[in-house]
Amino acid sequence: MSGREAVIKRFAIYFVVLLLVCSCGTAPQLRKAEPKVALVLGGGSAKGFAHVGVLRALEKEKIPIHMIVGTSVGSLIGGLYAANPDSFQLEWAAFKINRGDILDFSVASSKMGPVQGAKLESFVEYNAKVKTVETTKIPFYPVATDLNTGETVTLEKGSLAKAIHASSAIPGIFVPVRFGNRTLVDGGVTNNIACEIARSKGANVIIAVNLQKDVRDTDINSVIDVIAQSISIMMHVNSKMKLAYADVILEPDTKGISMFDFTQKKVLMEEGVRSAEKVMPQIKALVGK
Repeated sequence: MSGREAVIKRFAIYFVVLLLVCSCGTAPQLRKAEPKVALVLGGGSAKGFAHVGVLRALEKEKIPIHMIVGTSVGSLIGGLYAANPDSFQLEWAAFKINRGDILDFSVASSKMGPVQGAKLESFVEYNAKVKTVETTKIPFYPVATDLNTGETVTLEKGSLAKAIHASSAIPGIFVPVRFGNRTLVDGGVTNNIACEIARSKGANVIIAVNLQKDVRDTDINSVIDVIAQSISIMMHVNSKMKLAYADVILEPDTKGISMFDFTQKKVLMEEGVRSAEKVMPQIKALVGK
């Protein structure tokens, strides 16, 4: 190689290196991934009115919700909101709920449980704007428990009303629910606040609402009360591990209200709002607002 060719070759190499350095210096930085926010609503029967207050507060502050995971009453409130994301309409429907709208006691069904659950399904069908889980406006994942295998089951397709019924079917009180080829009971038996399911669905910001921080109840006067309080204690214990997956934890003060006390709706909704407002700066920081 002649001296002239060597100079040209070196110049070409320098030129290529210079281009690479310049291009690296001016290359646009990678944009940070947009937060994908999951709202995880736990079980607690009548205490679930607090979820309505939480949703009202989040909606007021325009916090985006990209998915809702609900167990038991969390699936009822979460499913209604996912079908029609309007906290005013949800609050109106919640104020109309009475114990008899959910608990249709029947002696005929007492072999497997005194409550059939047909009224619960009718309530959902009347108030929801869609009929199936897969067509809700916000992706929705109700959680139930397979009575035969003990597995936690995420219901992603099929009747919205029946899925919510299955997720809410407290064993010993509700008749177990046939859903596809499974027999299902309340999701709170295995997974009362399913934060890890939200994570598996792609959420990178998880807001969890735990209704079972305080399970005290001194008004226990029947076998139904005994079963409900026992389930509540079980939910309280199994929630602790699941909450480790959450980025923000809301724990409304349920003030010792029993699981079937439908007289404290307003109090519980206000506690839901209060618990959300308390952590709102943290939520806004996580979602970039």
